[in-house]
Amino acid sequence: MRNRRPFKVTRKKKNGAEEDRSIADIVTDLTKGGTNSNNYRQASLRMYGLICAKCGREFEGPDQHLLTVHHKDGNHLNNPPDGSNWENLCIDCHDDEHSRGLLGDYLKPD
Repeated sequence: MRNRRPFKVTRKKKNGAEEDRSIADIVTDLTKGGTNSNNYRQASLRMYGLICAKCGREFEGPDQHLLTVHHKDGNHLNNPPDGSNWENLCIDCHDDEHSRGLLGDYLKPD
């Protein structure tokens, strides 16, 4: 069996320098809310509470994972610090929000 090297991702930084990072490092940053994720979910939950903005369902401890952060403009990279592009939705309301356009397009007369 041959010796395997860990897979590395090379990306250019804003200053033009290149940075090599392993997949494990990237996954760690994302799961910890590190430099690559901005951790907008935690910020939104703190700002707006553990309640669905659409149906009003409240969430506690073990059920928090059922509450999602919806980006109003559809751009998950648009995360202003004031939270103006976020609303907390339960998974049912979030699915409904994203399926409305699809259903409307399907039912629209030709």
